[in-house]
Amino acid sequence: MAEIPLSPVGREQVHKLETALLIGSILRPDVIDMLRNPEERLTWVDSLAVAASALAREKAKMTISQIADDLGRTEATVRHHLQGKTKAGQVVRETYEKFLKEGVNIILPSEIFSERITTLEEAVKHSEEINKLRDELKETKKKLEETNTRISQITDAVAKSVEKLSEVVEALKKTLS
Repeated sequence: MAEIPLSPVGREQVHKLETALLIGSILRPDVIDMLRNPEERLTWVDSLAVAASALAREKAKMTISQIADDLGRTEATVRHHLQGKTKAGQVVRETYEKFLKEGVNIILPSEIFSERITTLEEAVKHSEEINKLRDELKETKKKLEETNTRISQITDAVAKSVEKLSEVVEALKKTLS
């Protein structure tokens, strides 16, 4: 997994941060739900991409006008994304704050699956599969904990039974002697 700079210096680091922000935002369950609507999908992804690009450039200390020129968008559009006045801007900002708090922890679906992901639909499908597997893992862990608790209870009951049985055997020995 590549190291993602949260305060990028230079084009390569800006690109890494914007890619991480975009992927981190797209893989959020609430965003995946929004991407299910095919009529709005392209607009929504474009807005996320612009918001991610703008935030990465802002973190690289670029001015609003430089960002707008670089992205081919108006200063107003860039400002709205950066101020969180758009849903995409809010989502990307939340993703960045999560990175600050928890560190950047993105595993690209292509790192998990051997085939190359070429479309957004494939990425969404794979992220849904990852989320499903994550849920199954949580459920399996829960069942394992319940099973371990039950095993402990049974082990305690067997130990008590053995102790009682030993007492009965000793009492019988005394009675028979």
